[in-house]
Amino acid sequence: MRRNLVAALAVAALTTGSLAACSSDSGQASAPAPAGAGVEGVDDGSELTLWTRAPLELQAKALVDAYNGSHKNQVKLTIVPNDDYVAKVGAAAGSGDLPDLFAADIVYVPNWTEAGLFSDLTESIGKLPYADEINQGHVSAGTRDGRKYVLPFVLDLSVIFWNKTLYKEAGLDPEKGPATLDEFRQQALAVQNLKKPNTYGTYFGGNCGGCNVFTWFPMVWASGAEVMADDGTTSLLNGPAAQKVYSTWRELQTAGAIAPGSKDETGATWVAAFQEGKIGVMPYPATLLPTAAKSVDVGVTGIPGVTGGSSTFVGGDGIGISKDATKTQQAWNFLSWLMSEQAQVDVLAAGNSTVARSDLADNRYAAKDPRVATINKVAGSPQSRTPVAVNFQQAFNAPGSPWVTLLRNQVYGDASTLEKDNEAVTQVLGQ
Repeated sequence: MRRNLVAALAVAALTTGSLAACSSDSGQASAPAPAGAGVEGVDDGSELTLWTRAPLELQAKALVDAYNGSHKNQVKLTIVPNDDYVAKVGAAAGSGDLPDLFAADIVYVPNWTEAGLFSDLTESIGKLPYADEINQGHVSAGTRDGRKYVLPFVLDLSVIFWNKTLYKEAGLDPEKGPATLDEFRQQALAVQNLKKPNTYGTYFGGNCGGCNVFTWFPMVWASGAEVMADDGTTSLLNGPAAQKVYSTWRELQTAGAIAPGSKDETGATWVAAFQEGKIGVMPYPATLLPTAAKSVDVGVTGIPGVTGGSSTFVGGDGIGISKDATKTQQAWNFLSWLMSEQAQVDVLAAGNSTVARSDLADNRYAAKDPRVATINKVAGSPQSRTPVAVNFQQAFNAPGSPWVTLLRNQVYGDASTLEKDNEAVTQVLGQ
């Protein structure tokens, strides 16, 4: 979730100035389906190009290998270093050299959709018999003026992980994670009261905007509240539910239950302490369950709200057909297959990744691990969201963003600045 602000601004400058002449009247590229193309597009032996960023290399390679092994079309995959991806896409967008298909961090999708980088998929998506079962957070992030441009590529969810061994030592039920924010605080304090050397109740990215978008926003949503207005230009992070989130973490900090390294944590080592068995309970990326479970007996549940409920930030990457693609129906063949049971279950679920279709959540791989089934269930929760805002990066994820200032003041600094800090977020969102 951590991003390079300079690169993001460079993309904005490239795309807004250079795409107007090459997009359609609606601001997006589109191509009519040839006769007989069908719901699944065309599989005629064409070579397709696909870009994705390095953090998704494992899933992307598995998907491409499975597709290439079962189709005439062949996808050539390019893995781009994460820190270079935004600039690479921006440069290609400006010169008309985008690949046939490219994935995008879901927080960038609204900006790149508005800039016209994706082709219109509305009719094609609508013909899929399971269209309503596809994760709507990702679809909504890529929707503009009622038109749909993006499908889910790989989902990344935020959940609560707890250390069952430390829970047993603290006299807690090792099979029961927190169901409310107060229970989260109480359980973290119980582990802290063990007074074990270098062991703490919880941990968070105290200097990482993206980490806390990913993990704190769901605490607000689970409470039935919102973090932004519907148009993504007004911050609502001064509401009662948000204030309860801040006060919970401030109380834990005052009690010494947050590991000291949290204050300066930029996200680079955000999950390390839990994997070392030194943290009792914390919000965590669901995709890292296989890694964490190698060293810790992990419990998993959804992120709770003030009085209960459950939510998650549906992050990860969306994928679409670029404005520069010439083989749009062949590219659609890959995307329609990506949404199929073969791709979602036999490739993604088999590799411990969350499926993007709610009707496939209870699959044979999830049945082997109740924790995976829990993650899939949380993904389909009505309170699970993918927030949409054109200026999301600048307002929340960028180093030194107004959101970072707000959360640090609420946990470590002067909590009376909330209204001023929230207004600063709104000012960036509304630019």
